[in-house]
Amino acid sequence: MAIDVRLLDHSHDPVRSLYMAYRTCYSALTPQQVAARIAEERITREQMLTFVDERMKTGHVSPLEQVWFEFAIAGVSRAFSHQFVRHRVGISFEQQSQRYVVYKRGRFPFTVPDTVQRAGMSDRFEALMGEIGAFYEELVAAGVPGEDARFVLPNATNTNFKVTINFAALLHLADLRLCTRAQWEFRRVVSLMRAEIFRVYPDLARQLQPKCGERRMGYCDESLEAWERCPIGRKRPHKSRLFDLFNAFQRGDEAAAFAAANAPASGLAPLDAGDFQVIEEYTEG
Repeated sequence: MAIDVRLLDHSHDPVRSLYMAYRTCYSALTPQQVAARIAEERITREQMLTFVDERMKTGHVSPLEQVWFEFAIAGVSRAFSHQFVRHRVGISFEQQSQRYVVYKRGRFPFTVPDTVQRAGMSDRFEALMGEIGAFYEELVAAGVPGEDARFVLPNATNTNFKVTINFAALLHLADLRLCTRAQWEFRRVVSLMRAEIFRVYPDLARQLQPKCGERRMGYCDESLEAWERCPIGRKRPHKSRLFDLFNAFQRGDEAAAFAAANAPASGLAPLDAGDFQVIEEYTEG
């Protein structure tokens, strides 16, 4: 079963909500006065977006919690779900139950990783799933309740979610799970969440990047070895490059600082659509 992610609903006007929240912090005007100026179009959409973007650069997070997005997520594995539910702040989950949903005739949907197919083992994998399904059906037929029969079901078993997440939590989710070190399935899900938001609010979706993105930390804080293996690592600097540059300036060594600043792969090229395609599709091996 293919992964399916749909944006079901969202804050009425996320851009306006973010602007109102930020402006309340940084203005002598009351929120009511700010709202009136927006309604009278004395504050344009472009002005709101620019103001929000500048505030986000400062790391002011709390206003982001006032904007929310609601998703339906289907066709993901239990291997994914065990990771997903570890994100606990700013996100609410409802997940398909294996206690109350009993698979008919032992047929349960499952995910076959691309790496298994490339290894030429997909037939054996699917045969094993069939054996598990047959035994699961035997257990249910013998009167074993679904909550106990499920003990034989593998991590490959598919599950479904209905999720509500605020924008701050979504940014954090993207920070970690769009990194190429994240599991491929999680990267695919978050990439699809990002694409869904892009359809309705592209200016907000652009903020969703791995933590090395130019709109986030701007550099890689993983190990140097991980950065060297990363397929987009050559577009983002590793933290060691920045430390080299800082140390050179501290020593007053302008030549070394210039060399560090102009070393290969030390640039700050923005991530583009091609990079996000790599992020979504990349698998090691």
